[in-house]
Amino acid sequence: MVTVRRSIWHEPRPADAPPIGRLDWLLVGVFAAATLVEGIVRPGLAWRPLVTVLALALMPALLWRRRRPLIAALVGWGVAGLLSVLQLTAHAGDLGLYSMMAVLILLYSLVRWGSGREMVLGTAFVTVVVALGMYASSAGWADVFGGSVLLLLFVALAAVFRYRADLWHRQQREIRNQERVALARELHDTVAHHVSAIAVQAQAGGVVASIQPEKAAEVLAAIEAEASRTLAEMRSMVRVLREEEAVAYSPQLGVADLPALARADATPTVEVSLDGSLARLARPVDAALYRLAQESLTNAVRHARSATRVGIDVRREGDAVRLRVSDDGQTEPGPAPEPGFGLLGMAERAQLLGGSLSAGPGPEGGWVVEAVLPVEALA
Repeated sequence: MVTVRRSIWHEPRPADAPPIGRLDWLLVGVFAAATLVEGIVRPGLAWRPLVTVLALALMPALLWRRRRPLIAALVGWGVAGLLSVLQLTAHAGDLGLYSMMAVLILLYSLVRWGSGREMVLGTAFVTVVVALGMYASSAGWADVFGGSVLLLLFVALAAVFRYRADLWHRQQREIRNQERVALARELHDTVAHHVSAIAVQAQAGGVVASIQPEKAAEVLAAIEAEASRTLAEMRSMVRVLREEEAVAYSPQLGVADLPALARADATPTVEVSLDGSLARLARPVDAALYRLAQESLTNAVRHARSATRVGIDVRREGDAVRLRVSDDGQTEPGPAPEPGFGLLGMAERAQLLGGSLSAGPGPEGGWVVEAVLPVEALA
């Protein structure tokens, strides 16, 4: 209970309070006109000029109800409390105007737009004013019960709308975080793969240039092609980030594009094997398999010591698809290194689709990455 009270006390103001608009001015105008009409034509109203002026004085508080909810509530309910004091001390007749019901809007705004401290202080002040008003009007138990229920109804409505708005903002933040993480994975996988390929080609180019200068042009052309592909995919991702409306991220490569990763004229050589019915995979699974294979290949090229071969094997096993990427590099002695962003992103991809991923030294040496994904992705 103490924790709940502390959390309410430290609750910040909602950050999405709209500015004063035409509807706010219209609301003030309607209540002001209603106050003037009621102050003129209502029979039996005691101290008519003073009551009308005081009621009109609280109307501007309706304009502050979202930006200054506590001040607006203190002004509005302060006027109501002043009228109750006059009624009690001067033994006057009915001093209330029906247009004074505007203070209920101020109570709603206090709970909807105020901070925790403002809500606690404001509702305490309103409670005192209501108790004073009921005592001054000698209200019966039925009036006390009905008035309390009405006030609690406005408080409950404000709390519900505040909670719903907060929940919606949290969902939006969660969606943005998920999109950021997804784009971070795409960025890492795309750039890491192509830059690693460029680095390998550049290293090979240095050797080729000194031994076979005539083949240097081929190496440079390969580097240029990898750089062009990298720029194309980077532009596609930047377009996704900059466009206000959703746009399709392209290209979305899949299992059918894995053979393009094969390399027979490079070190290490890359062999791709596809087995089983892989033509009708769910699109998220299809794209994830390509990215997992691409990132595993990148890691093998960058980190596998003395590797001469990297094998990429994809096969259908019932309602699942198994991806296995292995190399014949030398495994360093000692504990396995901490996983980096690449392995972390790969594990996230597999888990989001309801699958699993494992990575570690192979039984016959080298490094093995295995992923098992369902044919139909989870919703």
